[in-house]
Amino acid sequence: MNAKEIYAAKPWLKHYPEGVTDTVDIPALSVPDLFDQVAGKFADKTALIFYGKKINYEKLKEEIDRFATALSDLGVTQGDTVALYLLNCPQYVIAYFAALKIGAKITPMSPVYTSHEIKHQIQDSDAMTVVCQDILYDNVEKTGIVLKNVILTNIAEYLPALKKILGKSAFGKVYGDLHVPTPKFIKEAGLIQFQDLIKKYQPNPPKVTINPVKDIAALPYTGGTTGLPKAAILTHANMVALQAQVRTFWPFFEEGNELVIAFLPFFHIYGQVVVMLGSLCQGFTMVLFTTPDIDDILSAMERYQASAFYGVPTLYEYLKEYEKTDRVNWKRLKLIACGADTLHESTIEAWERRTGTKIFEGYGMTETTAISHGSPIHRPKKGSFGVPLPGMKAAIVEYEGMNFVPPGEVGELILSGPNIMQGYWKREEGTREALIDIDGEKWLRTGDLVSMDEEGYFHFFDRKRDLIKFKGYSVFARHVEEVLYNHPKIKAAGVVGVPDPKVGQLIKAYVVLESEARGKISEEEIMNFCKENLAHYKVPKIIEFRGELPKTDVGKVSRRELREEAEET
Repeated sequence: MNAKEIYAAKPWLKHYPEGVTDTVDIPALSVPDLFDQVAGKFADKTALIFYGKKINYEKLKEEIDRFATALSDLGVTQGDTVALYLLNCPQYVIAYFAALKIGAKITPMSPVYTSHEIKHQIQDSDAMTVVCQDILYDNVEKTGIVLKNVILTNIAEYLPALKKILGKSAFGKVYGDLHVPTPKFIKEAGLIQFQDLIKKYQPNPPKVTINPVKDIAALPYTGGTTGLPKAAILTHANMVALQAQVRTFWPFFEEGNELVIAFLPFFHIYGQVVVMLGSLCQGFTMVLFTTPDIDDILSAMERYQASAFYGVPTLYEYLKEYEKTDRVNWKRLKLIACGADTLHESTIEAWERRTGTKIFEGYGMTETTAISHGSPIHRPKKGSFGVPLPGMKAAIVEYEGMNFVPPGEVGELILSGPNIMQGYWKREEGTREALIDIDGEKWLRTGDLVSMDEEGYFHFFDRKRDLIKFKGYSVFARHVEEVLYNHPKIKAAGVVGVPDPKVGQLIKAYVVLESEARGKISEEEIMNFCKENLAHYKVPKIIEFRGELPKTDVGKVSRRELREEAEET
């Protein structure tokens, strides 16, 4: 078989868990239809636990319907965009499903965005209604945009009575430079209170016909290689398909009988689709955290007997050394999952020694509605992010061409499946570059450099944009970072290419040392360590020590920011 035929044969299917097939039954439903089915089935079951406050599915559905009725009365109609500028809280869930129920689409905004970033997303997504945390309203006001509706909500509204004062003071510390609008200001500015709408309106939203295949559910924004973020167009069918694919791949989860800790931010596709939708579309109980306080999370895992844990590499890197990690009986969990970035092998090994459990890596992106690959539960492979989910097609092509490359060789990952986005919002050229046609079928060029081994497991090397060209050699930034992370005194590292007219790009490493090693280890020592563990052309030519490195919203080192800094200097 040639390379193309090998991928078409899906060699990974041989390593699916027993009983898992490539066939996925995708219901022809919208996201709110799927939720309503589950809410009817598990009406009395607890849907959300928010710092001790419990909300069952019946009550949650009622509040969603009340808010949907309110949005409709405020003039939000089918096809409109509702922006969610919220921390993780019950209001996020309510506003999300309510907007979708009346045929609107949501665009989630990061709570750490500046007013400049907020302005871009509101204008680009055509949002005229914003549901906003009151402590974040400053940034909306500073955009200067005239909006149709600004709905304010306070984090304390769904806290238990005893925790309301505590909650206000705690979030005041986190967002100390932002002020809460006064009742007088709210009235004069024409702002609307979330709770006023919930109390005023009955749970009677208008009946709206949603075409799951055509109608957009969400416009999540994803960082571009350059310039401002762009939105992936995700339909209801994309989201419902992803839920069906995951359920097929992980059949050990029992509908209505699991508990998930939800601290990953809902504005990010991982927290939104895998954690929030994955829980509420299967009748699970979700324990919500507004801020990722490690002690509170670990306590909640034992108190509520969590059955699944979804994290990111930086969290596992922290937990493997954290003194209180052993308070959790990790062996009791059905799944310990990791996504959003590559997990370093040193972290995996230390975690396994510490807890006696395995972390199951996955792969996905905003454009794949969060996931495309996962590690088979009975047979994870270290250094691999697993195999394609049921219903997915995956292949690898030349990263500077279109020819398929054979197993073992590195190229660009391309994907096809029911969870692939429809394109980029208002970005025709970007859509044409990302979505390509092969034999009449739509494929996504991911921009990620990977390889597939003979068994059909996939291995990540780097983002295409992070590939460093030094004297004609191709150097994977991640490969150099892996070596740096193996140094006993290096806490964090980021590697980028710096333009150089003589060699193409110089390799520069930004290094954060463990606190006790700072001032005691030189750049030369780090270079010598690299020389012992890397081919000569992969050794960094510049080492810069830092106290910390810039991070993305989900905690991975932001090579884009490091690259921009390096190019400026």
